[in-house]
Amino acid sequence: MKDIMGIMKQAQAMQARMQEMQQELERVEVEGISGAGMVRITLTGKGGMKAVLLDPSLLQAQEKEILEDLIVTAHEDARRKVEALMEDKMRTVSAGLPLPPGLKLPF
Repeated sequence: MKDIMGIMKQAQAMQARMQEMQQELERVEVEGISGAGMVRITLTGKGGMKAVLLDPSLLQAQEKEILEDLIVTAHEDARRKVEALMEDKMRTVSAGLPLPPGLKLPF
């Protein structure tokens, strides 16, 4: 029974750390870049788009398709960075908790 109580305490501590992590992710901003810095997209740690910065040279009618592709690429770059940040934070939050291998958090 002692082990169950210990696991419950660890789970409660992990829940508190997860709440802190969620609040931190709201404040964190990640920048995705494409086209050698000509397109920059900023996302929050939760994936919300905060800003799009475009180099003025891309704002020409003949550059429309290139610009669209660069925006998508910059967004994907930022999204991958957000995912890596979240995975790192989750490893920190769940450290020491005896979880089965392959279990993904949050549930």
